Amino acid sequence: MKICTGIAPVNIAVIKYWGKKDEKLILPMNDSISGTLSTDEMHAKTSVALSPDFTEDKLWLNGKEVSIHQPRVAVCLSELRKLAQQKKSGGDMVHWKMHICSENNFPTAAGLASSAAGYSCLVFTIAHALGLDSSQVSHIARQGSGSACRSMFGGFVRWRALPSELEGKQSDGEESEDLRRKQSEASNAEQIISEAYWGSMRVIILVVNDQAKSTSSTDGMQRTTLTSTLYTHRVHTVVPERCERMETALNEKDFATFAQLTMQDSNQFHACCLDTYPPIVYMNDTSHAVVRFVHEFNTVAGGTKVAYTFDAGPNACLYLLEDSVPLLLSTLVQYFPASSEISVPYVRGLKYSTTPSPLQLPSFTPQPAGLLQYLISTRIGSGPKILDDIPNNHLVNEQGAPNHLTS
Repeated sequence: MKICTGIAPVNIAVIKYWGKKDEKLILPMNDSISGTLSTDEMHAKTSVALSPDFTEDKLWLNGKEVSIHQPRVAVCLSELRKLAQQKKSGGDMVHWKMHICSENNFPTAAGLASSAAGYSCLVFTIAHALGLDSSQVSHIARQGSGSACRSMFGGFVRWRALPSELEGKQSDGEESEDLRRKQSEASNAEQIISEAYWGSMRVIILVVNDQAKSTSSTDGMQRTTLTSTLYTHRVHTVVPERCERMETALNEKDFATFAQLTMQDSNQFHACCLDTYPPIVYMNDTSHAVVRFVHEFNTVAGGTKVAYTFDAGPNACLYLLEDSVPLLLSTLVQYFPASSEISVPYVRGLKYSTTPSPLQLPSFTPQPAGLLQYLISTRIGSGPKILDDIPNNHLVNEQGAPNHLTS
């Protein structure tokens, strides 16, 4: 038996992916750019056990056995095994069955990019077990969850849409299969800057609601692409120009431009959701209060110190530079106080020794206690890692069964 364990990060987009040209291959309508968050605070963890004695593939997610035959899981396993055979990698193990156990240390399906972390971890860990170069499999992670391809790299990452020369009608037979393969491999992720390049970049996650969202991203994307006229303008006109400006801002460490683009893109993404028919609403009243708070904070601070962005959920992700974190946290806690019933730390993750007096925001009213469940203080981090040197980290035992099960 061979056992491998890996962890993979969450990524939070600053230029959003929304909508697919191809549902099966998960080819995006537009490019997107994201920041990879440190695995120290938020990560997916996967152990894969391979054995010639296993009779079938099995999968456990967060302590519960789930079907290994889910289409997106199945295609990832199939593509990894196919690639290993092509590369003559992994030896006999390519034919062995797998027992896969995966866990997240943060809420699942709540708009915190859990599927991106989960599928990137699945693909990265199995690729390592089969002796594949993990830097060459982002297109396979994409077929599990589109944005998972971005979690295959650290720093800031760009996921590129299909090149125009590979678009168009498909032919029949072998030519069609060859075109599909080229299309799949062409839409991949690549790192723009490493986590060390802009090492002062920090991220604060505001958990508004850690329950599953009412409209899944997959369903939401399909409805938006079919019904939103604003979305068409976004894909063809706005995003291409925004991606180029964002890359320039990242390379030049231009935070003011980075922040403005990040907030504008978040706003337009949610405007497209509202322009969908029937409308999709991911942000709630607390989310909108966070938006007002950030703009007021920046006004009083005398410059753009913080940028908000919201994925397909109500939780906020704030990007800022390290020297702004203590003041932001003290002001956040002042204006979004913790519930009196909270029994765990309200601010989690990275610690800061200084606690400055909060900014006074004359145009923003302190909110009722408990609107935010907790805050996660983190930074931009690296891509997935293998933890094989620490056997106690494995989620499966020597028989290939999960160490922990939930009823």
